[in-house]
Amino acid sequence: MKFFTLSFLILINLVLSSQNLELSVEQIMQDPSWMGNFPSSGYWADDAQSFYFNWNPDNAPSDSLYVYDLTSKKVSKVESLDARAMVRGGDFNSDKSKKVFNRNGDIYIREMNSGAEKQITNTLESESSVKFSKDSGKIFYTQNNNVFEFDIENGFLNQISNFSKGNLPPEKAEKNETEKWVEDEEMKLMMMLKRKQDKRDASKDARAARAVKRPYKFYYGEKSIDDLSVSPDGQYVSFYLTEEDKSSKETIVPSYVTNSGYTEDLPARPNVGRPDSKYELYLFDVKADTVFQLMLDGQEEKEDYKGNFYGKPMWSEDGEGAIAIVQSLDNKNRWIVSYDLANKNLKVLDHQYDEAWIGGPGISSWRGYPRRYFGWIDDENIWYQSEESGWSHLYTQNIKNGKKKQITKGDFEIFDPKISKDKQHWYFTSSEVNLGERHFYKMPIKGGKAEKLTSMKGNNRVSLSPDEKYLMIRHSYSNKPWEYYLQENIAGAEAIQITDSRSSAFNSYDWRIPEVLQFQAADKQLVTARLYQPENPEKKGPAVMFVHGAGYLQNAHHWWSTYYREYMFHNFLVDKGYTVIDIDYRGSSGYGRDWRTGIYRHMGGKDLSDYVDGAKFLVEEYDIDPERIGIYGGSYGGFISIMALFKNSETFACGAALRSVTDWAHYNHLYTANILNTPAEDSIAYQRSSPIYFAEGLEKPLLMCHGMIDRNVHFQDVVRLSQRLIELGKDDWELAVYPLEPHSFIEPESWTDEYKRIFKLFEENLK
Repeated sequence: MKFFTLSFLILINLVLSSQNLELSVEQIMQDPSWMGNFPSSGYWADDAQSFYFNWNPDNAPSDSLYVYDLTSKKVSKVESLDARAMVRGGDFNSDKSKKVFNRNGDIYIREMNSGAEKQITNTLESESSVKFSKDSGKIFYTQNNNVFEFDIENGFLNQISNFSKGNLPPEKAEKNETEKWVEDEEMKLMMMLKRKQDKRDASKDARAARAVKRPYKFYYGEKSIDDLSVSPDGQYVSFYLTEEDKSSKETIVPSYVTNSGYTEDLPARPNVGRPDSKYELYLFDVKADTVFQLMLDGQEEKEDYKGNFYGKPMWSEDGEGAIAIVQSLDNKNRWIVSYDLANKNLKVLDHQYDEAWIGGPGISSWRGYPRRYFGWIDDENIWYQSEESGWSHLYTQNIKNGKKKQITKGDFEIFDPKISKDKQHWYFTSSEVNLGERHFYKMPIKGGKAEKLTSMKGNNRVSLSPDEKYLMIRHSYSNKPWEYYLQENIAGAEAIQITDSRSSAFNSYDWRIPEVLQFQAADKQLVTARLYQPENPEKKGPAVMFVHGAGYLQNAHHWWSTYYREYMFHNFLVDKGYTVIDIDYRGSSGYGRDWRTGIYRHMGGKDLSDYVDGAKFLVEEYDIDPERIGIYGGSYGGFISIMALFKNSETFACGAALRSVTDWAHYNHLYTANILNTPAEDSIAYQRSSPIYFAEGLEKPLLMCHGMIDRNVHFQDVVRLSQRLIELGKDDWELAVYPLEPHSFIEPESWTDEYKRIFKLFEENLK
């Protein structure tokens, strides 16, 4: 029986591979492994002779670590023992002969020539943020919110900082003026008290003279301490304190189907408008043995001051300078600052202001900045990205004279800049060729003509080898998922594919390459879209408009979509005679600052009108029946789909809205407050942006689908809207609920049920 079953499966695979696959919703929405398991999370070995990545070509229960060897030119699975020995991250000493790193919470040093390792710590508490000192003679690390230094030569361990949660003990607390006066007078009047105190002071001084000097003990109360960062010379420790405002009401998400059989409450986020935490930036001067606060001069005295968030600093190699990013809590201001150690404050190098909100590639719109967003070129010059020109570009600045220079220019964006080992060139990814493509470039450090190194159309995500001789390219195209390719670091060199992951079932279907086009919106702006069309489209045929999620996301491009299920569903719809269009509406990423902020204070404004204009474009240019246009999408896409049916029923015949925001006052703070401010200060923005205020406009069939344990867009959103529709007497709507699904569905059965309902909606209303 086992032999028969195996033979039968082999026969089925042969049949599938020898003919075109006929798509079905069940086929598309099954476990994604049916397409093949594609490689990810790659990184180079320190010696640049091998490249490691996660992969699962055998369709095992989970991914494993694989390695491509440059000498043998072969890919092989890494055995578990070797996988544990792989060293990722860490810090090199000055001549690159040693590397210090963290493994399982302990510190190790590796000799780069021999590969020999030496374990430095074996503790119950974890060590982190490990790095060499400027002279490479010591190792700095963090443990339990304090900084330590280990002298490599003599093995001496020294605690640099002495930060402690809680308050200063009462006997050490500073007395007020009255208490000081009373005590002084008592010492003058009572000679016996004075003699006893003098003896205690003398004894204390003697003990202090004999004792080992300890670092200044800094008490930070009930606040939390974060992002400890020690300077390369060990002279300063930077950190910030956070005082969380706990007055905001937390939300809960009930889970109805549980192991216990009882309804259980899942903790969830607060809603938009919750009070901000307070952040304070401090610097511990090790030599002076004191802690002082760093602030932007005079800012707290301004009437519009609402508080700042302080990013982790980047120290110069000589240890004498530090730069950081500071952003206002309303995210309308970003400052590049340097630490003025002499005057104990922050010196502003660059100030970026946006009436809407700060964002764009390399300019995070969230609090906290990864190190790659800015850095040092040398001990006097720094680099960062800015949208000053309207597009995110690369800038350099001299911190002494303040002179700033824009290094890249044009109507395109720069991603992930990196300086070459010899500090003579930049490497970065750019959309210069086409806003729907990504290529890897090399450019002189002072600017000039950028040389394009990659040539494959689509998206090229490059990992540059440590010796800068090779590019490992994770590449995809519109109808081809991600694979790894190796290329010499030479423009025009051949990119050799090293992984092949697509299954025979996936390859048996001729996946379409959607046309990337532009149409003109009512305000004369050009909107980019992807179009899927049948070979012989029906005259006055039906069309479906897809709305991608996340708002700030790009989907009308030439690479494999994040929405791969939807991409396959669109191929299925085209097989059934539908034309499908997928629009990068106002607010999408990839098109510069003005496009990004085009929805400020009005979601469901220009983003929705782009779909109305897109429907008109389909009617005029592709002979689509204006009475047979449907719309669907999830999350932000679900929000737009609901708004479309509530506000533009004359344009859309039906719509499906999945995991949709229906009232922005009930969404999270960091995302929503950027775009709409807060409900208390800008109620108009929320009322004109929230579908629940326009429910009376529903005239066409609406399908809503929502996971009941969604902790991103809460199930409450669709429940409240349902109650509103009931009260308004609306009956042309349907709600499908999924008791065990979060925001992003997991189980194939749920995906299948959801998309069968969507297809049925389109078949019944557009055919």
